[in-house]
Amino acid sequence: MFKSRQWLAQLGQSLYSPWQRLGIVAAALALGIFVVIATLLPQSESLDTQILLAIHHLHTPTLDRLMVLVTYLGEPLILFPFTLGMGGLLFWQKRRLEAITFVIAIGGSLGLNIWLKELFARHRPALWDQVLQVPFYSFPSGHAMVSLVFYAVLVYGLIRQFQSRRFLMLTVGTGLIAAIGFSRLYIGVHWPTDVVAGYAAGLVWLTLCLIVQSMLLGRSKSVTG
Repeated sequence: MFKSRQWLAQLGQSLYSPWQRLGIVAAALALGIFVVIATLLPQSESLDTQILLAIHHLHTPTLDRLMVLVTYLGEPLILFPFTLGMGGLLFWQKRRLEAITFVIAIGGSLGLNIWLKELFARHRPALWDQVLQVPFYSFPSGHAMVSLVFYAVLVYGLIRQFQSRRFLMLTVGTGLIAAIGFSRLYIGVHWPTDVVAGYAAGLVWLTLCLIVQSMLLGRSKSVTG
């Protein structure tokens, strides 16, 4: 009981930044969105279908090639080796906590996504001949979930090093994450609710990872101080 109170006290002390508190609120809203979408999956397919068919009207050969390129920027099996490389670089720079957080955040999001796909076992759309053939279940989108965590952690780390460029990095990171999600709809391998739920689940997991990191950083500073 004492340890639980101590942990809660440390958690409260670690949330000293308004941005961290805002993150908690955003994660709570994201969790609510995920639960609502997951509960209403059968009822959402009609609207999902209408949205995908509207997006399909945008197809051109040039845009097809561009969207395939964009979607590979969010491929979990491509991002994970980059994660290991980035983690190794941070570890070499003696930024061990950041390295561990980076690897756990991306690796955990990938594992969590696979578990959620197995849990919901939602079929993928089959509304037209797709540019890419993708196996496995559809909900939630792994590209949306993993890319949000990967690029958000990457941008977060870069902003800490180059604060003068934070607006540019936030804009580029947010645009890339959104483009990856849209590419999955354009290609036709995900329902819109898959992508929204992927972002929501990714935000919840990302917030948890960053809060734990801030707690550990605060503890290490108090020890060294």
